[in-house]
Amino acid sequence: MLTPELMRKIRRIEITTKHLVADTFAGDYHSVFKGQGMEFDEVRPYLPGDEVRSIDWNVTARMGTPFVRRYREERELSAMIIVDASGSFDFGSRGQFKRDLAAELVAVLSFAATTNNDKVGLLIFTDRIELLIPPRKGRSHVLRLVREMLVFEPQGRGTDVKLALDTINLVLKRRSVLFLISDFLTDPEVYRKPLASTNRRHDVVVVDLYDPLEEEIARVGLLALEDAETGELKWVDTNSRKWRESFQRRVQRLEYAKNQVFTSLNVDRVKITTAEDYVAGLTAFFKERSRRAPR
Repeated sequence: MLTPELMRKIRRIEITTKHLVADTFAGDYHSVFKGQGMEFDEVRPYLPGDEVRSIDWNVTARMGTPFVRRYREERELSAMIIVDASGSFDFGSRGQFKRDLAAELVAVLSFAATTNNDKVGLLIFTDRIELLIPPRKGRSHVLRLVREMLVFEPQGRGTDVKLALDTINLVLKRRSVLFLISDFLTDPEVYRKPLASTNRRHDVVVVDLYDPLEEEIARVGLLALEDAETGELKWVDTNSRKWRESFQRRVQRLEYAKNQVFTSLNVDRVKITTAEDYVAGLTAFFKERSRRAPR
């Protein structure tokens, strides 16, 4: 239901993210994500300075004078934003919840795509496929994606990255840009193979969201921790050195495993925290990616 409060929130996100796209991301997006190649445009008479390699010898033979073939970049792309909506996204100790942060990222990436005349779609997943909106163009379509991110109530609580990637591999026939937004709190080995398969077919960018409290917990004595996906409640003593060291080892093991999978598969990863502005992280990614050869 579009309540006045929700409409104001959508409008605020639209204004904020459209300014960001216009001022910061539009040109970077265009330079980073290329079209599907070059397509034939026209044949015209040869002019001094034209590449000899571009001469169309068949036309030249028929006309008795040199003609060259002209090509233009096939710019149009399809972008698909794949968003984790599991229980762990209803968490945020500073700034905002991961779910709200994901909604803004969907808006930024969608407006960047549509500004470059590209199509953009949305897949929301938990331990099941919750929602699939095929790629389309236009402002009204982008606003629909943002609205769905804000109001959609998922049925599942768990996370199945493998299922999301397998689904994308089935429904997207043409090479596309994929933004996979998750906190990746599951075992990376579970989604290694489908991610490798997806990255061979598409240009995958992983957007890894995290909250500072998931990496370091202050010494506050006894603390009740609830698993957002299973509902399991556990009391821990944060003053315990043994518990803190064990917690840090788990965090470091997961970080190492994720980094190993993404690096070995040559998948770009952008880490973004709920505690800081996401603009710096996205800007750094676009700048670094633009320095590399296009994929």
